[in-house]
Amino acid sequence: MNTIKCIAIDDEPLALKKLATYISKIPYLDLVAQCHSAIEAQQVISQQEVDAIFMDINMPDLNGLDFAKSLNQEHSKGPILVFTTAYSEYAIESFKANTVGYLLKPYGFDEFEAAAQKVKDIHEIRQQAMNEAPLQVTHDDDGIIYVKSDYRIVRIDINHIRYIEAMSEYLRISCDDRPKPVIVLLSMKKIEEHLPSSRFMRIHRSFIINLNKICEVKKNHVILEGDASMPIGDNYKDAFVNYLNSKMLTK
Repeated sequence: MNTIKCIAIDDEPLALKKLATYISKIPYLDLVAQCHSAIEAQQVISQQEVDAIFMDINMPDLNGLDFAKSLNQEHSKGPILVFTTAYSEYAIESFKANTVGYLLKPYGFDEFEAAAQKVKDIHEIRQQAMNEAPLQVTHDDDGIIYVKSDYRIVRIDINHIRYIEAMSEYLRISCDDRPKPVIVLLSMKKIEEHLPSSRFMRIHRSFIINLNKICEVKKNHVILEGDASMPIGDNYKDAFVNYLNSKMLTK
């Protein structure tokens, strides 16, 4: 694959150096600029195409969130965003800006590499989508759906779906019969239309789970088979609690 052109933004010199060092260790990332402010990054973007941005949020003059909102983040357009910050309270706002990663300082290389992998997944799908017809989900009456992924039409038995995770305009479909998730260019709303509501439930703006894969529920998290832990969003909590109550055995 072509390298992913990216820029690093942080007003703290040591944090910027660390970010640049981590980027240099990922072979598919090409660091085209190191910027000390979002305004400096705007100048870089105006002069060349950038595929991804790794940036701090708390910066003078123009913070990372406002900078992200100024970018073209429409479907399949605009740089792929990963935020790096020392403040956890920006997490919700960052996801509204369609970020695919939120690295809480001090983060390690393993965490950075995981975020970079998400960037790579999305970049590859964007490249494929440029040469393909719009993605559609098709299905039959036997609990099977078909999705287009990586130049292939993939057959998925919904009985094997554990959960579906939204990553910006893409979905990561985790199945217990596949070693890796299937990543597709698709909306949560679209795939929900093809999943039976009696067996699948959206418990968070970023997660749909297979109710048959639940192992336990604790501290506002659902633990699925394979030890996957999914958060329960406030807007989805009542519906999920009602489901649990309908299945609860009592004296």
